[in-house]
Amino acid sequence: MIPALRRAYNSTFTDAKYRHLLARLEAVCATPIQFRVSETPCFFPKSLLDTMCRYGAELLSQLVGNAAYHEASNASIPPQFNVPNEDAKPLFVQVDFGLVRNNGGYEPKLVELQGFPSIYGFQSTISKEYAYGFDLPEDLEIFLSGLNEEGFHSLLRRAIVGEHKPETVVLLEIDPHLQKTRPDFIITERICGIKTVNIRDVVKQGRKLFYVQDHKLAPIERIYNRTIVDELVRREVKLPFDYRDELDVEWAGHPNWYFRLSKFSIPFLKHPSVPWTEFLDQFDNIPGDRENYLLKPLYSFAGAGILFAPTDADLAAIPPDQRPHYILQERMRFEPVIETPHGPTQAEVRVMYIWLDKLVPVLTLVRMGRGKMMGVDHNKNLEWVGASAGLFR
Repeated sequence: MIPALRRAYNSTFTDAKYRHLLARLEAVCATPIQFRVSETPCFFPKSLLDTMCRYGAELLSQLVGNAAYHEASNASIPPQFNVPNEDAKPLFVQVDFGLVRNNGGYEPKLVELQGFPSIYGFQSTISKEYAYGFDLPEDLEIFLSGLNEEGFHSLLRRAIVGEHKPETVVLLEIDPHLQKTRPDFIITERICGIKTVNIRDVVKQGRKLFYVQDHKLAPIERIYNRTIVDELVRREVKLPFDYRDELDVEWAGHPNWYFRLSKFSIPFLKHPSVPWTEFLDQFDNIPGDRENYLLKPLYSFAGAGILFAPTDADLAAIPPDQRPHYILQERMRFEPVIETPHGPTQAEVRVMYIWLDKLVPVLTLVRMGRGKMMGVDHNKNLEWVGASAGLFR
């Protein structure tokens, strides 16, 4: 979106540089990258990123600390996953925006928000590797809020490890060695000095949790929670503890915020960046111009279950007791703003926040695509799409 930088990048791009980028990423992460990495980073005006950061904070201010919303969002938490000792605010927040054309410029529109960690470690790495591998201008920035790499690492360690010894803190995930996000786990271990533990392998004794280290039980005092609940349910994972248990453990990212800040939140938001959204069970008559709407399940991950232009048959297939778990949303026509050799390409921008003493935007994560869906599981047979990074002056 910064024309001079885009022209310079495209004119000097080579497949050899791209292959070198991929090789560097795999070497730094010490594991294969199992999702598509785009051939290019994205160059954004700082004013646009500042607007996204501000919009995200304004949206969160309508939800977090709002007693009425807190009461309403109790309904979003399944009883079997309602974890005690909830924090007053989410530690990690992601707010995703697409760009629409407005008065000759571009305006961010909300796609989704999540009270859940994202790939902080990997995203800082891929951003740096783009800059290194393609000899980008040294004045391009990666981190938001005036942070540098050292400041970002320090803030991430404070958020994840807290006041504990790193050996008592674990990153908890389902079968982490099989997850596509494994590169992020490895980078996070390196930054924070913690271990990644399979949730299946946790040992519970009374109110305490343990993991196996060197054939001995090591105590878990704090959990960096990366476990997606709908994956637990879908895969019928048998857990060694109950989420409802009163445990002597802290959560670095309390699990309840996964539900409280989610697609469930969007109908409650009133903001210029938010498309019209309503719960499906609130309708007697569904709008007729279905091509202008999306049907989304509340608790799917990576875009699973989203229907464009839902038909009467699609709607009728949802049982009445499940309709509160779906939203109908105005479809935004996001502009393809990144010029590539394969034509203009869309960029969905995630602002990644850490919320300790104050809400701090730290990084951007970008997904590039030329189809209806933007996640890394989509656009698989295209080039100049996939996981990317946002750089700015």
